[in-house]
Amino acid sequence: MAERNSTPVEIIEPERRRFWNNEMEAIIGIMVVLLILGTINVFSSSFVKAEMDSGTPYYYLFHHGINIAVGLVAFIICFRCDYHIWRRYMPFILAFTIIALVLVLLIGIEKNGAKRWLAIGGAGFQPAEIAKLVAIMIAAAYLARQVRHNLEIEIFTVQMGVIAVMFALTEIEPDMGTACIILGVPLIMLIVAGLERQKVYLMLGAALIGAVAMILRNPYRLDRLKVVFDPWSDAQNVGYQTVQSLSAIGSGEMTGMGLGVGVSKYDYLPEAHTDFAFAIFCQENGFLGAIFVFMLFAALAIYATRIAAKARDEYGQMLSMGIMILIVGQAIGNLLMVGGMFPVVGIPLPFISYGGTSLIVTMASMGILANIGRQN
Repeated sequence: MAERNSTPVEIIEPERRRFWNNEMEAIIGIMVVLLILGTINVFSSSFVKAEMDSGTPYYYLFHHGINIAVGLVAFIICFRCDYHIWRRYMPFILAFTIIALVLVLLIGIEKNGAKRWLAIGGAGFQPAEIAKLVAIMIAAAYLARQVRHNLEIEIFTVQMGVIAVMFALTEIEPDMGTACIILGVPLIMLIVAGLERQKVYLMLGAALIGAVAMILRNPYRLDRLKVVFDPWSDAQNVGYQTVQSLSAIGSGEMTGMGLGVGVSKYDYLPEAHTDFAFAIFCQENGFLGAIFVFMLFAALAIYATRIAAKARDEYGQMLSMGIMILIVGQAIGNLLMVGGMFPVVGIPLPFISYGGTSLIVTMASMGILANIGRQN
């Protein structure tokens, strides 16, 4: 009689169901959800202003749709192209960015006392938004070389000097919020890459002195800083936006007033569809809706950090980390500003706020991040 095979049979457990199979799919899924929420919120927060300004409630929604379409093209291009190509063509990209920043100061569209846009085919184009991503690419290329060859990381380099030029040109517009992002994100990247503690202290000291100088350069900035501690002390002037924002957030309570029902967009809250779009979102979707957005950005930070950790080279690690700091950092800054814990500096909430160049650059950044994740 033949002997039975006594080899134990391996039991294969079924794989757990997940929303996505890897970090690349995760960040794309998060981006899609944020785009849907942002599109709904852009229309809800802007249809009153659109009706008053253009005679149709769909004006901003229509242009937002165009921005998403252009952003999708940018995302697909950046997703399909190897992320190393941006390093190869950086001299041309940098030259274009600096020339555009200079042209803004010379022939830019002036709005509310600031020149920040170039007119292209009847649409506004904001070069400073591109400078954010270019600054990250420059810093990532420098840090990748230093880390690969185990070289000391320095603050005062040619690369940081170029970034400082873009920072200065943006500050002259004036646009302090965007300028601080252009310089601030690369500096944070230096710290993450292993900048020595003494140099970190030196950098923080220089940043403090620079911030004081920028605030004193325009007196209204000092007024905005003062009202952070008590916006109701000047509720009808400098603190008006903060007071109205807090009122909108508080009136949303737990579940919100409902889509389209929020009242603050009826000429109570300035910039309700741009910088303070999240206040309208909270008013209409409540605390639960706000927590959901927090969780989306937190998840984006986690999955982007995982992409950075698994990147196949140092440039991919630094670039993906810089993009994560840019997008999530802007989200944190906007949420603090809308919540009255940070001065009003004009930082948009990625995907949620209305803004053409900002949205397109953010989606392009997500395409680069997804490409890094794709090659892991």
